[in-house]
Order: sequence, then structure tokens, then C-alpha cells
Amino acid sequence: MPLAINSIAPDFSAQSTQGTIDFYDWVGDSWCMFFSHPKDFTPVCTTEMGAVAQMKPDFDRRDVKLLALSIDTVEDHNRWSDDIETACDIAPNYPMIADTHLEIAKLYDMLPAEAGDTSEGRTAADNATARTVFVIGPDKKIKMTISYPMTTGRDFTEVLRAIDSLQLMARHQLATPANWKHGEDLVIAPSVSNEEAQARFPNGWKTPLPYLRLVRALQS
Repeated sequence: MPLAINSIAPDFSAQSTQGTIDFYDWVGDSWCMFFSHPKDFTPVCTTEMGAVAQMKPDFDRRDVKLLALSIDTVEDHNRWSDDIETACDIAPNYPMIADTHLEIAKLYDMLPAEAGDTSEGRTAADNATARTVFVIGPDKKIKMTISYPMTTGRDFTEVLRAIDSLQLMARHQLATPANWKHGEDLVIAPSVSNEEAQARFPNGWKTPLPYLRLVRALQS
């Protein structure tokens, strides 16, 4: 079956720009944003790689490790890193794994089994579906996926917002409503009883609907 939210993220070992990555060991007890690219030296992906490098401190503060995949060799990745630095004033400061045999792209359901077993001779259009962001939790389960076409640069500020929501849920059983931003109302998860909620949020909450309980911010 295709990978879905709450699926176990498949483990793998791969060569990267920072040496061999044994995925589960490398992630450890942290979160991970694993994001894929169809090929090196592609324009939109170049801007994305630079943007993520610039935002790495924001991911670090959330204990989120960054890992990129592109369906080319480590040697190509290293040459592409120079181009990324030229275009974005920063080189990737996180590992970029090679997937020259298409194994990881297939493992993560980004390419079909009949795609072959080599990156050689394949164009970015051939690998167009390798454009997914996976957010993976410390339990190695997939918490979120987003897939964009090659022509649309991904919004990593939105990925950070979603990670904040995921971590609020994991740590405090608080969900986030549509278009939520920091400082705005949070939703008490349905799994939290009113008795539990009263202990956690002694100042109370708003109840516009019986099943919608809103609190302004975390309370001690």
C-alpha cells in the first residue's frame, strides 16, 4: 500500500554528501524533514535547496534534522552545491543523498517499480514525481507529506508552521485551526476530556460548538 500519514517511514542506507546515512540511526530521537528532488541542476530545486539552508537554524530550534534526496550521484550533488551557493549565497548545510539506482524513490512511493534501476539517462521530467516532503517523527512514523510539481517552489515557511502544529499535538494534545499563526487560538484535541482540559487549562476555554474548544495559548 502507498505510504500514508502514520505509516512507518522505511529505513535505508545511502551515500550522501556527508558520508553514509543509515537513516534510522542518523535521525535518532529527533524529527526529520526529508525532501526529494527529481534531478540536480534544476532551477526551482536550486532555489529550494538554498532556502532550506538559510532556514536551517529554524529547523534546528525545533530539533528537526534536514535530509535531501536527488536522483543523481554524490559527485553531481557536490557540483550542484557550488551552483546553489552562487545563486543563494549559501551552500547546503545538510546531507544530500544520492539515489542513482532509484531505490529510495521507489521505497517512498515516489517512482513506480517499472521506472528502472538507474538514474543514468533519465531527465527531470522522467523523475517529476520525486517532489515530496516527508515530515517524520521520533517514532519513525510519517507525520505529514506534501507533493508539489516541479514548476512550483515549495513553501518551507508553511512546513515549519505545520511542524509547530505537529509538535504541539505531540507534546500538549493541542491542534491548530485553519490558517493558524503563533499567538492565535489553539484547539484542545477531542481525545482530551473536559476534566483533563480543566487541569491543563485552568483559565478555561471558548466553546463555540460542543466539540470545538479553543484556548488562546499554553497555560501553566
